[in-house]
Amino acid sequence: MADKNNLIVYCEFEDGKVADVSLELLTKGRQLADKLGIKLEAVVAGDNLKDIEKQLFPFGVDTVYKLEDKRLYPYLSLPHSSILINLFKEIEPRIAFMGATSIGRDLGPRVSSALHSGLTADCTSLEIGDYTDARTGKEYKDLLYQIRPAFGGNIVATIVNPDCRPQMATVREGVMKKEVRDSNYVGKVVNLDVNKYTSPEDFVAEIIDRHVEKSKVNLKGSPIIVAGGYGVGSKENFELLHQLADTLGGEVGASRAAVDAGWIDHDRQIGQTGVTVRPKLYIACGISGQIQHIAGMQDSSIIISINDDPNAPINTIADYVITGKVEDVVPKLIKYYKKNSK
Repeated sequence: MADKNNLIVYCEFEDGKVADVSLELLTKGRQLADKLGIKLEAVVAGDNLKDIEKQLFPFGVDTVYKLEDKRLYPYLSLPHSSILINLFKEIEPRIAFMGATSIGRDLGPRVSSALHSGLTADCTSLEIGDYTDARTGKEYKDLLYQIRPAFGGNIVATIVNPDCRPQMATVREGVMKKEVRDSNYVGKVVNLDVNKYTSPEDFVAEIIDRHVEKSKVNLKGSPIIVAGGYGVGSKENFELLHQLADTLGGEVGASRAAVDAGWIDHDRQIGQTGVTVRPKLYIACGISGQIQHIAGMQDSSIIISINDDPNAPINTIADYVITGKVEDVVPKLIKYYKKNSK
């Protein structure tokens, strides 16, 4: 079996492809593993896993643990939990990551609870650093800093797990960058016997029918996003944002406050409790700029803020600030863009 105390990522797998969130975590995992001088590993459990490692090795994965069995797909809580719990007991990873998806949110707590390891959900940043326990004075080197907004976004908390292993974290899709390390990188594959890591009782539940509806909104893929917050003022004013987005060839997004007000659907929500985006142009209309929202769009190439409050927090990260009411400014943007694009 592989060397112990490495960094491992649980990789989700659907329709012959590893999920983007898993590849993003492998990218981050490779950076952290390099810093710690340890290996990067991945675990995939499912069916039809032939050549799955070819999707993983380019991200710098040293070891791929494969568990192939038709009973492991679609995902079920019990067998997948047993696999990770028993594998982690065996290989004793130092750090373990999974996506903050419906699967990761189900799996992470089960595994951390069984291993008494602790888990930080929805991290927006992951770093390596030292820590001194204020009570005992004990010093810890090279811990995983699990960083996320806390207390309603009023602070950014850095959470450490000094003594329990693995140090576990979940991260949403889009938060980390996905970057191939080396297209010729080759690690090793370890095929594991599913029956060794699961029990027959794990398979008492069976999925009879499964329907996955794809999202109709593609915020992540849009180069231009016009996003509205509570300052937009009404559902009717959101129509202006749709018109601007149509004119520019972009998508409409929103802050949580606008979604909670019922002005726009939740699948357009950007931020810590929505999607994370990196468009070329982000136009923030009536968005104050709470830390949870900024976490979801701060890597946009150009940010334009339209706000009647010159001191709105979002203005501090905007490249251009237009001070004024959304209903006054947006129609002018539409008019002048149409005029200049003829």
